[in-house]
Formats: sequence, C-alpha cells, structure tokens
Amino acid sequence: MLLDDKTILITGGTGSFGKCFTKYILDNYNPKKIIIYSRDEYKQFIMQNEFKEYSDKLRFFIGDVRDKDRLYRAFKGVDYVIHAAALKQVPACEYNPNEAIKTNIHGAMNIIDAALDTGVRKVVALSTDKAVNPVNLYGGTKLVSDKLFIAANAYSGLNEINFSIVRYGNVAGSRGSIIPFFNKLIQSGCKDLPITDYRMTRFWISLEEGVKLVIKALEEATGGETFISKIPSFKITDLAKAMLPDCNMPEVGIRPGEKLHEIMVTTEDSMTTYEYDKHFIVYPQTVYSDRQKINESGKKVPDGFSYSSGNNTEWLSVEDIQKLLKTVDLEH
Repeated sequence: MLLDDKTILITGGTGSFGKCFTKYILDNYNPKKIIIYSRDEYKQFIMQNEFKEYSDKLRFFIGDVRDKDRLYRAFKGVDYVIHAAALKQVPACEYNPNEAIKTNIHGAMNIIDAALDTGVRKVVALSTDKAVNPVNLYGGTKLVSDKLFIAANAYSGLNEINFSIVRYGNVAGSRGSIIPFFNKLIQSGCKDLPITDYRMTRFWISLEEGVKLVIKALEEATGGETFISKIPSFKITDLAKAMLPDCNMPEVGIRPGEKLHEIMVTTEDSMTTYEYDKHFIVYPQTVYSDRQKINESGKKVPDGFSYSSGNNTEWLSVEDIQKLLKTVDLEH
C-alpha cells in the first residue's frame, strides 16, 4: 500500500490535523516512520504521551519552517511531506503581517527547497478557502504559498518529486471556529447566539474527511493539482437553531476579513477544473513536466462554473446538523 514502509513528515504535526492524520495512518497503514515537526515542545510532549503505544514509529523534531537548515536535517530520508504548519488566525495575521509572511510564505519556500534537495518524493500542502479571492492577509499569504507549491513542479528536473495542494475551509469544531464559540455561550447560559450576517453559509468537513483528501492527493497527484472535496453546506442560522433550538439570533454585522460564503473554485479556475465522484481537481494552467497528467476519469466543468458554500447543491438541514454535532468535540 502507498504509505507502507514509508517515512512521512508532518509540519505543524501537533495540531488537530496532524494528530488525526497520524492516527489515521497508524490505524490503516504500516509506515516506517512518522516525523512530527513543530516548534512547541509542550505540545510534542502531550502528543508523545497520547501516542506512546506507537513510540517505535514516531519521531519528534523541534523546528520551525522558517529555519531552512533544520528542515534540511529533518527531511533526510523522508518520502512524503505533509505541510500543515501556518499562522492561521486572521486577526493575529492582520496585526503581525511580517510574522505571517515569514511563516506562510518564506516557510513554504524553505519547504520546497529542502524537499527538492533531499530526495523527498511527494509534498502535499494544506490550503484554505481564504486563499481564494483573498480579503485578508492570511488568505493573501496562503494564495502566495499555493502558487509557490504549484510552480515548484517546474524545478523537479529529473527528481521523482511532485507538489500538490488540498483546499478546504474551517473544520467542524476546530479551535476558534463557530461551533465551540456557540457552545461556550450556551454553556454559560446565554440565550442569544450572535449571527454576523443572516445570509452567511459554510461548508461542513470533518477532520477525517480532510485527512482522506490528503491521502487522495498522495495517491493520485502528478504535480500542481489542487484537490477539493465535495461536501455539504449549511446556513449559520441553521447551526444556531441546531445547537440551541429556542435561541435569539441578533445580527451583529460581518467582521473585517470575513466572507459571506466559503469559495473553493472560482469562475477563473473553471478553465482547468475537473469534477469527479467525490471531489474536484483544479489543474495548473501551466504544465511544467511531462509527468503532470490529467485524470481523465472525471469530466471538465463548464466554463464559468464556481463552487462555494452559497451555490452548493447539497445542504444540511437543522436535523442533519444536530446528528453531525454528536461527532464533534465541542470543548475547543
């Protein structure tokens, strides 16, 4: 199988995605080694204890994606790199733009250089809906990061390496997202759940679905693709009703850098986007290598097509959301 007897490195590996990805790989494959690369020694200590039964398979590297020398050391002997490290909080990036650029852009450049020079075979970088038509600095830095990873395929030369991207929005229940925010208000006895805009919609994706999209990219990517899951949408007002049926929903106004809908495929992307059973792939407009191929099992979307949480064809009802909430950790 694809990941059996392979060495995998995850940047930002102590985060929610990294933990879920690590567990999924250990449960479903027989990797040679999984390297957790991150800069917080305490989170590494916690993760080591959580995964102590797999201590023979796990290695923990203290390091920052800003540190190219450390990345070169960590990448030695690595087959696959999953790049999940980023500064993600929109307000923090707005207030600290230089730091966001150093991590999200310069860090991406360091990942690419280290992977090209150390024999890594595949790199999958995690992106975000905020990189599509960005309206905040976080989205802007991730757009640049995406472009860097796509263009990196031009430098592969004779190396058997490719770079691809997976894109999704906020994971259900992730830290700083709407579900734990509403839950905290409910636990404190509030009857009001503030809605920034009654028209607002979001996609619903679980951590495991995000992990499976990365696995698909590892299995299928030939270089430069952006993988996007087909997932249902929900209205923020319906989420509030699902969490507190009799709540009041005052409209408080959209926040700076916030969008009404999560956008995954733009009309401009439609020129090179193909639709498959459970996902879309946006192929690069420029092909850099004869190894880059289009998976012909899908069909080209019509020109002018777009895919957002607002124009989706699959929607969750209040009852659907209530069922899904039972699978979400609400305590973030």
